[in-house]
Amino acid sequence: MLRFVYPDAREWKYLIASLATLIDEANFVATKEGLKLRALDPSRIAMVDLELPAEIFEEYQIDEEEVKIGVNFDELNKIIKRGKADERVVFEVSEKRLKIVILSRAERSFSIPLLDIFGEELPSPKVTFTVRAKMLSDTLKDALNDVALISDSVKFRGEEDYLSLSARSDRGEFEAKFSLENGSLIEYEIVEPSSAVYGLSLLSDMVKKATPLSDAALLQFASNKPLSLTFELPGGGRLTYYLAPRMEE
Repeated sequence: MLRFVYPDAREWKYLIASLATLIDEANFVATKEGLKLRALDPSRIAMVDLELPAEIFEEYQIDEEEVKIGVNFDELNKIIKRGKADERVVFEVSEKRLKIVILSRAERSFSIPLLDIFGEELPSPKVTFTVRAKMLSDTLKDALNDVALISDSVKFRGEEDYLSLSARSDRGEFEAKFSLENGSLIEYEIVEPSSAVYGLSLLSDMVKKATPLSDAALLQFASNKPLSLTFELPGGGRLTYYLAPRMEE
């Protein structure tokens, strides 16, 4: 049996929404250390990597070495969206079903069948990043919204003193520069000048859904390599997205 309790149903709602924006079905893997999830999106150009240590939960009980929780995220998202900030959410896995209880003035209980999701375990991407920048999540989200006025892709460029996001199309041009000096970056490290282009649709969805979970976003990239986007979660969890680059024309 597996049972865990999260103290804020609204935060869990944001977390499930941040996963549902990328994946349709996947396994949570529960061990005595906590919950993990790593999955590709259907197009296989993006990956999500989630770690939730046992300490993040109000209660965490597991009787086995490992329990897989296969779920459809669209269905799970519909249930979790019913939770509010002042409510606790309880998850119990037993007899191939996932029971979800939202605790408030009333006790609301849902039960859904677990899915048998097969496939090889995905390794963590091995990428040597040459640019590392940390900024407010809202700052990044606003910049991507600006890019959307011009193009469906965004170019990340890391120079010695600044990071830029830019776009160019028949509709016009856009560039935003971020630096430690102007206060738009919290941290910035660069090994060498680097640039890469990424599709905007998935990237915007990632940032939009994860922003309510974390005030800051850590982004890492290298020339024509995948983008890593990490959000630290309350209590010690971590949500990381990886997005494959587009080749520059």
